[in-house]
Amino acid sequence: MLSIAALALVYGTVFKVENFQIYIVYLGLGLVIWNSIAGAISAAPNLFEQNSAHVQNTNLNPVFYTLEEWSFQIQTFVQSFGLVLLGLAFFQHSLLANFLLFSWLPIVNLILILYWVPLIVCLLGARYRDLYQLVPIALQLLFLLSPILYDKKNLGPLAWTADINPLYRVLSPLRHSLMHGGILWGQVASMLLLNVVGIIFGIWLLNRARKTLPFLI
Repeated sequence: MLSIAALALVYGTVFKVENFQIYIVYLGLGLVIWNSIAGAISAAPNLFEQNSAHVQNTNLNPVFYTLEEWSFQIQTFVQSFGLVLLGLAFFQHSLLANFLLFSWLPIVNLILILYWVPLIVCLLGARYRDLYQLVPIALQLLFLLSPILYDKKNLGPLAWTADINPLYRVLSPLRHSLMHGGILWGQVASMLLLNVVGIIFGIWLLNRARKTLPFLI
């Protein structure tokens, strides 16, 4: 909440926003959703290395460690998102009603992407040990190119980058449902399809790497 207040004050002044109440809700929702996605991906590269003793000395399926991390990230998201949603409801009273009526499918997409993207990242991290240094840089670049602190129109000719950014394609429909009500069915359905394909592909990669994983970490 302190980060949201500080960033809203600074960027609201820089961008000379006309309606500060709408802007703080726009920024706050975008920030809490992005932080959940970025946090899950940032923690992924070293996931199997942190559990190397168990992976190397037990027959437990490695998918357990990914599901354990996934449940932790969901718990973290629920806690932070719930508190921020209650706080921002003072600025836009319809947030809670929109959350109950319209946000469920976009939240499902968010929960799914919190699993398969970190899953692929942690498999890559097991093979390429320096990946943990690259991930924060890539996430920072994606954050700056994503309309979170500003409107999409402010990207100008680079607006197409938001359209091909899967992390923003999850964030945007959820924020829209909360702020404006309704569901962007086209975006939500296409993202749901991508999530299903991503989960299938991630599980296939994990099963393929299961035999060699203990030797990589």
